[in-house]
Amino acid sequence: MSAQSSSALLRTPLFERHQAAGAKLVPFAGWEMPVQYAGIREEHMAVREDCGIFDVSHMGEIETSGPQALELLQRLLSNDVGRIPVGGAQYSVLCQEDGGVLDDLFTYRLDEQRYLTVTNAANHQQDLDWFREHAEGFDVRIEDRLHDYAMLAVQGPNAREIVGALAEDSLPARMTASAGRIAGIAALVCGTGYTGEDGVELLAAPEDATALWNALLAAGATPAGLAARDTLRLEACFHLYGNDLTIERNPIEAGLGWCCKEDTGFIGRDSVGAMRAAGPAEKLIAFALDGPGIARQGNAIVGGGVVSSGTLSPCLGIGIGMGYVPAERAAVGSPIEVDVRGRIRSATVRSKPFVNKRSNDG
Repeated sequence: MSAQSSSALLRTPLFERHQAAGAKLVPFAGWEMPVQYAGIREEHMAVREDCGIFDVSHMGEIETSGPQALELLQRLLSNDVGRIPVGGAQYSVLCQEDGGVLDDLFTYRLDEQRYLTVTNAANHQQDLDWFREHAEGFDVRIEDRLHDYAMLAVQGPNAREIVGALAEDSLPARMTASAGRIAGIAALVCGTGYTGEDGVELLAAPEDATALWNALLAAGATPAGLAARDTLRLEACFHLYGNDLTIERNPIEAGLGWCCKEDTGFIGRDSVGAMRAAGPAEKLIAFALDGPGIARQGNAIVGGGVVSSGTLSPCLGIGIGMGYVPAERAAVGSPIEVDVRGRIRSATVRSKPFVNKRSNDG
């Protein structure tokens, strides 16, 4: 968390709604955000068992449009952008020449020559500068859309039913997006999310955010904060930038070779291809502690390695995490030991994800 003073922090259009709901507000990536409302476990289980709603308006958006939008994005993004149909969505990473990951991103193809890329909040300005720097010489337009959208994530086994009851048209399938109206409000409805549950993400005009939020709460969605978002994504083994992905890590180490298509010519493709061919020295693994304790980011893994993310799983009731270990120790079932604040805790490498009951892998 940032040590910024609250006066320097940005606020989403829903800030007053969070205050009214009694949310605990904390600095996060330059924003004052709700970390929890009723409690982490309650919010986590609401998403797993029913429907939760997150304010993720701090996430950034970059619009790339024009005759050479596809060519530029093929150069920037690791995945094959040419395979995104109009109305489709795709996950990718943004790399340096040395293969270091600058960010992980979702890109939606809004029409033939227009794309919207969602950035992580802490990386938005860096990503925007990177896009603009590399757009020189391309017939494209790069627009910062950060303040043009509020973004709500509605997630859980009942999320589609709740949102669908407020929608004028059918909701888009997973990994697709379409314009629609929810509770009479115009929104880009995206079949993506970050919890391991099905659901949608809604991008709407900031001035419509409060009405949309209120309508979804009235329909049965439970407000959830950043803390539950983190425990949910870790149970699903989704990467968090700054923890499991960093500029020092190659996507092959992080297990993201599936979203790297070297034949597209993206920046960093030579380094990614070289590591894919040689095999990484370290790999990102999922692990569970064999007994009590909670591993946290930065805890050492005995014999080489480090914890990148760790928490207590509300669903499993045990300490879980992800971390980097030497490749020869990365096989599922391998025993490891984690130094948790000076106490050595035994753990076992687990298969990913810890919890998997969604139909949406966005």
